[in-house]
Amino acid sequence: MKEDEEAGGKGEFVLNIEGKRVMVTGGAGFIGSHLVEEYLKNNVERVVVYDDFSSGTMENLKHIKDDRLKIAKGSILDEDLLNRIVRDEKIDIIDHQAAELEIYSGIKDVKRDARINIFGTINILNSAIKNNVKKVLFASSGAVYGKAETVPQSESHLPKPHWPYGVSKLSAERYCIQYNELYGLNVTAFRYSIVYGPREWFGRVLTMFIKRIFLEGKPPVVFGDGMQIRDYVYVKDLVRAHMLAIENDKSCGQVFNISSGKGIKIRDLASLLLEISGKNLGIIFDNPREGEASRHQPERIRLPGELKTFVLDNKKARTILGWKPKTELRDGLIEEINWILENPWRWQVKPRV
Repeated sequence: MKEDEEAGGKGEFVLNIEGKRVMVTGGAGFIGSHLVEEYLKNNVERVVVYDDFSSGTMENLKHIKDDRLKIAKGSILDEDLLNRIVRDEKIDIIDHQAAELEIYSGIKDVKRDARINIFGTINILNSAIKNNVKKVLFASSGAVYGKAETVPQSESHLPKPHWPYGVSKLSAERYCIQYNELYGLNVTAFRYSIVYGPREWFGRVLTMFIKRIFLEGKPPVVFGDGMQIRDYVYVKDLVRAHMLAIENDKSCGQVFNISSGKGIKIRDLASLLLEISGKNLGIIFDNPREGEASRHQPERIRLPGELKTFVLDNKKARTILGWKPKTELRDGLIEEINWILENPWRWQVKPRV
């Protein structure tokens, strides 16, 4: 798979995806299921989804009718089971998406967050070394940065995570790079901005806006003044970065921001969704004074030390991988909206926290 080449973006292809055997941990999740689709499109021999189904769901995979897909239920904390499947399936590539997903969950149970994100990742790395896996890709997060000292934040920005989730992701990421340096493991880490698109799980601000406007016919509720700035990257753009990193030797031992590189104010995001809907609903601004509780904001997204600006610089991925985001925000939002309109029951469950 080749991408548009930019300065310095041409690397030697060291691992052709075709005919390889791939494991996607967390492959029944939002991002993982899109990766599974892409690997199958690129003619791999086998895709093994390794997932404990604590947050992933077979709903994300049931549309895939392909004998090359295998489902293995298991936890990344079960080192014996993980190692046995990697060995028996003769895995060439591990795409590691399984994680403790959310910031609030990590605050509530710091030890669990660390076990899954740090020790689970170490299990992946050890299994890769033991079984001669050719490539490991790791899903890190822009949460490693914390408060922006410069905007957009590049990979050289000093990481000072605000929350346990960012600490655990940063630690796991550092183990990945250490395994490259110590053992020569071909590993690439990606710091994602906010990923959106079809099959996104309900519980974040964007999904709350979409549900109220398009499923309930109600005005979106903006918590605070809506001046917070966020960087949204479309899930299928993110997936292309993974494919390019596998085929580019310059990705080995590297960390890349995967982002749109652009910020949008939360209040402007709400306005854009209203414009797409064509509905004259207005916006509810729930803007309590400092120290007061919001009337509408769920506790799980009422985070201490909320970031005012979160925009990641994607120049390194453009230069080394030859990758760039291709999906405009409006177009990607329409794709997600169309998906949920066709599958409205998917957001009727209790939000994952």
